[in-house]
Amino acid sequence: MICPRCDSNTAEKLLDAPKDKSWEVFLCQTCWFSWRSTEDEAVTNPAKYDEKFKLKPAELDKLLAIPPIPPLKQSGTM
Repeated sequence: MICPRCDSNTAEKLLDAPKDKSWEVFLCQTCWFSWRSTEDEAVTNPAKYDEKFKLKPAELDKLLAIPPIPPLKQSGTM
């Protein structure tokens, strides 16, 4: 399956809706983008995915790391 965000052919079905299988969740093994089958075609269709949000697999290593989440403040120290 083609990933809408990076156009790689590494997207796979991750799971089905637990009760009635009314939706599926997909995950790209290249850019880690995930989406549900019930989302708008602008999210699920690679041809309609907004170009300004597309990623190129060759450039993924150059992206900045996601900053860590700081520890929670202890109550009473605000």
